[in-house]
Amino acid sequence: MAETKSKSNARGAWSGQLGFILAAVGSAIGLGNIWRFPGVAYENGGGAFIVPYLCALLAIGLPILLLDYAIGHRFHGTPPLAFRRINKKAEFIGWWHVGVCFVIMTYYAVILAWSFRYIFFAVTNAWGDDPQKFFFTKFLETSSQTAVIGSPVWGVMIPLALMWVVVVGIIALGVQKGVERANKIFIPLLVIVFAALVVRALLLPGAMEGLNSFFTPDWSAIAKPKVWMAAFAQIFFSMSAGFGIMLTYASYLRRKSNLTGTALVAGFANSSFEILAGIGVFSALGFMAYQQGVQVSDLEGLSGISLAFITFPKIISMMPGGAFFGILFFVSLTLAGVTSLLSLVQVVSGAFADKFGWPVKRAAILLGSLAGVISLVLYGTTSGMGAVDTVDAFINSVGVVFATILMAVAVSWVWPKLKPLRDHLNVLSTVHVGRWWTWMIRLFIPLFLGIMLVLSIKDYLCEGYGEYPTWYVAAFGWGCVALCAVFAVVFPLVKWRDEESLEGEHDLSNVDWIKEAQK
Repeated sequence: MAETKSKSNARGAWSGQLGFILAAVGSAIGLGNIWRFPGVAYENGGGAFIVPYLCALLAIGLPILLLDYAIGHRFHGTPPLAFRRINKKAEFIGWWHVGVCFVIMTYYAVILAWSFRYIFFAVTNAWGDDPQKFFFTKFLETSSQTAVIGSPVWGVMIPLALMWVVVVGIIALGVQKGVERANKIFIPLLVIVFAALVVRALLLPGAMEGLNSFFTPDWSAIAKPKVWMAAFAQIFFSMSAGFGIMLTYASYLRRKSNLTGTALVAGFANSSFEILAGIGVFSALGFMAYQQGVQVSDLEGLSGISLAFITFPKIISMMPGGAFFGILFFVSLTLAGVTSLLSLVQVVSGAFADKFGWPVKRAAILLGSLAGVISLVLYGTTSGMGAVDTVDAFINSVGVVFATILMAVAVSWVWPKLKPLRDHLNVLSTVHVGRWWTWMIRLFIPLFLGIMLVLSIKDYLCEGYGEYPTWYVAAFGWGCVALCAVFAVVFPLVKWRDEESLEGEHDLSNVDWIKEAQK
């Protein structure tokens, strides 16, 4: 037992609940909170969207988050190790999760590089009178979006390389000295900077009209299935749950940890930040509509990359003191993105450290360098925008959804573990989880996500994606999904460095530690 504990400690651990909560919140709060949620809410009933959104939080977001926490903490490992401890045949699920995180982190970093570069563009209003032309033509130097590999764009490659150096350096320092310490700095800073941005936006002329557009409820929208689908999709994609991140973070928690309480804090903090982002974004959009003498509904580019890098630069150019506002906005984007990227890299480097017994620093440098090279070659070029767009669509709607379905079905039906996992949550936590959680994981979530997955695959097979040619969608879209499958098939075949660490105290039949925790 002493030997097992020493190996456990070598993996690293959070210093306490606060460090874990900040890291979990940092992972959940990312680019999608700022540029995706406001647009989704606006297009799906405004204030009325909050109803299905909160239902989605309770029905999918928190149950999946709790499942991640229970598996990661109970089996004390990154996804491959945790699922291997559930059953030898289940290891492939963990490697699918790792593959998804690897794909995401390769392109997520390039968006951070764009955001970081725009901090300096905001100072001088570098985009001039045409932010769209500046973004695509002058900054990204976009030529053919369907080239496999374009020419280098040094204005992207240099900040992209810098992002990777910073993130790999933080991961190499370990869980407590690296990830935890970074989140203790970045998350409070993000809250302060974004709060200042929201206050400034609220003071702009037309801000109230923007807020009315955002919050005015269209109650008829609640009767539309697509609105509920949009709410569930937003919660699912914004909480970093279901594809290995929260499972990995929970594996570094100390044995006596309040799991359900932490999940509630992380879940509601994520949703609160999304609503705050909506207030800030639509206050600014209200100002833009006021300046142009139009309705907010007449504006274009209300979500995604267009909102961040085209619409917001237009707003910044219109307002007095726009440079300051622009700096706040792009600093917020960068900070939110860095904390999320850290969590993605931690999953991948942690999995290889568990599997091969690599030191933390070696795993971070090797895996981070590989991902960095892929980022530079595929996304730091004149064809990078098309690759980012396609890979992001497929890995989220297919790769991430399938990862969650695999996890839920595995512990519900193939290797039933829901009852002991629920007992694990309850014995450690102040807020107990009832039988409802078991049935949500066993039936509702796999069924709902299964429908989402089938509809996405059908749409991609029948309609393709965007205006990209079939070969391009196959290479970058289905190709990234195939890469996850390669992870899932190949790495379970590789022998573990320390076979003894796979068994022992992590067997659910061993309840001695539970009795100790109850004292």
